[in-house]
Amino acid sequence: MLEIFGFDFMRRAFVVAAVIAVIAPCIGMPLVLKRLSAIGDATSHSALAGIALGLVTGVNPIVGAVVFSIIAVLGIEALRRVFGKYSEIATVVVMSAGIGLTAVLSGFITNGSANLNSFLFGSIVAISDFEMYLTIGLGAAVIIVSFLLYKELFFVTFDEEAARLAGVPVGGINFVIMVLTAVTVSVASRIVGALMISSLLVIPVATAMMIAKSYKKTLILSVVLAELFTISGLFVSYYLDLRPGGTIVLIGVIFLVCSAIMTAKRRR
Repeated sequence: MLEIFGFDFMRRAFVVAAVIAVIAPCIGMPLVLKRLSAIGDATSHSALAGIALGLVTGVNPIVGAVVFSIIAVLGIEALRRVFGKYSEIATVVVMSAGIGLTAVLSGFITNGSANLNSFLFGSIVAISDFEMYLTIGLGAAVIIVSFLLYKELFFVTFDEEAARLAGVPVGGINFVIMVLTAVTVSVASRIVGALMISSLLVIPVATAMMIAKSYKKTLILSVVLAELFTISGLFVSYYLDLRPGGTIVLIGVIFLVCSAIMTAKRRR
């Protein structure tokens, strides 16, 4: 079974997957608790536009995804202020723009449909050394910032008004959350797939919330679950010749459904 690690591309895939499984719940936790889960979808579709532009211009697609994702989350934050109590409109507008731009740019990609598909649904074969090191670097930045701002993120997640009164720079913290979301979505697009990364942001956190009883325990358990989903998904996808992104997400969904059933039985 360990012959899987005899291939360079699989070793890179496991390294990238392990990093993503740590940072996705760190960002997914504030998004879920702030009821902003849909931002992951909007950002992932915008990342696709950056990927398409990278394939057209010859720039590394991950770099293009990072740039477009950051522009997208900043756009969402700006539009949320404009629409006020109808702030969810901002997410739909940015998502629509990302989808439209991807559709237009994809028409200029020559002989690149396979490359675009690898970003849509994930590909363990296509991860380069540069993308692995970029993921490690950006992932380390996300982990460090999340750790340093743990108390502020916790405060803002549960009560923005109280946090503001306590002197916490709510606007700045929300900006950090948005940027970290953009980075996480971008670096995960190669192995999980841009269309499914939002699932990895939400499913481990949602599952952990049914089991753990505190913010800290939920965060730790969600990281453990994300590692379980991604690592087992890579093994299954390799030996059964399946798409890694879809396999990882389906394993997470199955685990979530089983946890929900067990939780419902305990409450009877």
